[in-house]
Amino acid sequence: MAEMEKKPVKITETILRDAHQSLIATRMTTEQMLPIIDKMDKAGYHAVECWGGATFDASLRFLKEDPWERLRKFRDGFKNTKLQMLFRGQNILGYRPYADDVVEYFVQKSAANGIDIIRIFDCLNDIRNLQTAVTAANKERAHAQVAMSYTLGDAYTLDYWVDLAKRIEDMGANSICVKDMAGLLCPYQATELVTALKEAVDIPIEMHTHYTSGVASMTYLKAVEAGADIIDTAISPFALGTSQPATEVMVETFKGTPYDTGLDQKLLSEIADYFRPIRDDALESGLLNPKNLGVNIKTLLYQVPGGMLSNLTSQLKEQGAEDKFYEVLEEVPRVRKDLGEPPLVTPSSQIVGTQAVFNVLMSERYKMATKETKDILAGRYGATVKPVDPEVQKKILGEDAEIITCRPADLIPNELDTLRKECEQWIQQDEDVLTYALFPQVAVDFFKYRQAQQTKVDAAVADTENGAYPV
Repeated sequence: MAEMEKKPVKITETILRDAHQSLIATRMTTEQMLPIIDKMDKAGYHAVECWGGATFDASLRFLKEDPWERLRKFRDGFKNTKLQMLFRGQNILGYRPYADDVVEYFVQKSAANGIDIIRIFDCLNDIRNLQTAVTAANKERAHAQVAMSYTLGDAYTLDYWVDLAKRIEDMGANSICVKDMAGLLCPYQATELVTALKEAVDIPIEMHTHYTSGVASMTYLKAVEAGADIIDTAISPFALGTSQPATEVMVETFKGTPYDTGLDQKLLSEIADYFRPIRDDALESGLLNPKNLGVNIKTLLYQVPGGMLSNLTSQLKEQGAEDKFYEVLEEVPRVRKDLGEPPLVTPSSQIVGTQAVFNVLMSERYKMATKETKDILAGRYGATVKPVDPEVQKKILGEDAEIITCRPADLIPNELDTLRKECEQWIQQDEDVLTYALFPQVAVDFFKYRQAQQTKVDAAVADTENGAYPV
């Protein structure tokens, strides 16, 4: 057998974002991360995913940390490694579509504070919701990666993915990510998908999946053999379960093959040693639920991502209706079909899940609909792959409801100046207006906390200068 040419697969490490988001509700603090950065920087990663997704919200809401400050500290520490973030298209890192000027300014500030690669996705794979962010990233000379939210269903044929990939390349993206948030992509389907994508486009293909259904490592193996350029992995203490396959395992898998990553296992084991006590503490405190570490094959049966499963469980628990769990799981695919078969990823997963709970708990389906269900039916999130069910649409929105077909953000006038005026008393850095734009209430609480901390420090300094010592 002739020797194959070398094609090392690149590794994006997710420990600083998706791994702890998936396993411990994004509760790792900046202080816990900083001491290991120097070693991580020498490991040879293609990139470290460290920002975006839920990290922004969780930093402010639960950790009382400024996410921008965290990013700047990462940038200071990572001298040789690209930093990557996850960005929800027109929704940025929030839960509603924003005006173009806010999206552009957020991209600009992300790049200015140290982000190299921006992974941009839309929960409906509606290209129109991605374009502003991609164009802004190109302008800032950041790497614009567009993620296709992977899912299963009648509409999602191989042709669908190939066509979407071509359109992504045409819109100016620098690479494509297959974002399999629920762990639905099986190994041989990965071969088929990656082979087709590599034939259709010239830009690199990155694979992102979760271990929830148990097939992820095998999926990566087949994807890499089919030509995938980059895979997302998590250092072992925070791997598997609802997180990604383990970095060290994938590095060992490809060792001595044409796909050899060249990563240093000795350094990786030191990085793992650092995170292990953090994982053990999370297990002990109950922050890490051992249930999230197992394999849940129901993911493949109901196509429900891990995070959505835990959401459904807690919603039912609150209603004292835990016995209805399987009924709700069976209702999820029906609601999804009624709403135009969207992929299940933030925020569509929450919308479909909550509506399924209502449908099961009420005496009839759609007796009550959430505001978000109404918005999807009215086109306010963008275009769904399949038409929504006209009967359901009529029942919920009424006969003559206004259905929008344009890009939802076309209806949102520029809002940056208004937002700036609203929060002007709190602004200490340019980025504060963006923090406020995404989470107004949470931001103001954080700004008040920040001010109180500064007042404390100022008082302590004054005491010291007056000859007193802070107790």
